[in-house]
Amino acid sequence: MKTNHLILGVCSLLLYSCTSYQKIPYLQGIEAVNDIQKILPMYDAHIRPKDLLTITVNTTDPEAAAPFNLTVQSTITSNQTYTVTQQAALQQYLVDNQGTIDFPVLGELQVSGLSIKAAENLIREKLQPYLKETPIVTVRMMNYKISVLGEVAKPGTFTISNEKVNVLEALAMAGDMTIWGIRDNVKLVREDENGKREIIVLNLNQADIVDSPYYYLQQNDILYVSPNKTKAKNSDTGQSTSLWVSATSILVSIASLLVTIFK
Repeated sequence: MKTNHLILGVCSLLLYSCTSYQKIPYLQGIEAVNDIQKILPMYDAHIRPKDLLTITVNTTDPEAAAPFNLTVQSTITSNQTYTVTQQAALQQYLVDNQGTIDFPVLGELQVSGLSIKAAENLIREKLQPYLKETPIVTVRMMNYKISVLGEVAKPGTFTISNEKVNVLEALAMAGDMTIWGIRDNVKLVREDENGKREIIVLNLNQADIVDSPYYYLQQNDILYVSPNKTKAKNSDTGQSTSLWVSATSILVSIASLLVTIFK
């Protein structure tokens, strides 16, 4: 009878261990993804209100392009030598809530909702009457940022220089999830160009996440990794222990004071 109970206990422990392990690895079930012959479009970031853009216009004649390449003077101060230097930087354009920017000579341009390539084509076309040749137009987003919070090693906000980042890359920037992070319930907080917010639940245990429309993060997205029950219980226990220790210390101090007074 005792042997049967022992065997049952060992089997239960092994089953629990297997179940727990299955919740840890990313991208399980890759066969289902690889067997599907699906060609997904390449991701391309789209401009949204409050994006900060730099726009450069280049031609063989720098003087002809100069009116479209405004610069501002930025001050650099050195605390060690107490020197102040002026450095020219490209003018940055903030996309307003209506999705427009005010560009030199051309005036207001509607750029919200356009990809970077589409915005470059739009500006290039608008510039044609003012230049003798087709210019090279380069548009870059300067404040493409995402945030990663919760059960990760290094939570924070990260600037994406190439305007393209997926969920797994974002977690890697944050030092990956801790062992207490829930991998099948990662929350993505996203706000669209109209100000509507939504929370999407992502299951990173499953390989089909790479086919999800939420695999690539947009600017200002927030990833939140929830702690599992073990971490939550340990946190509660730690807080309770701290309270008890504090209360005990206070009572001991009061008792010592009373003993001193009535001694």
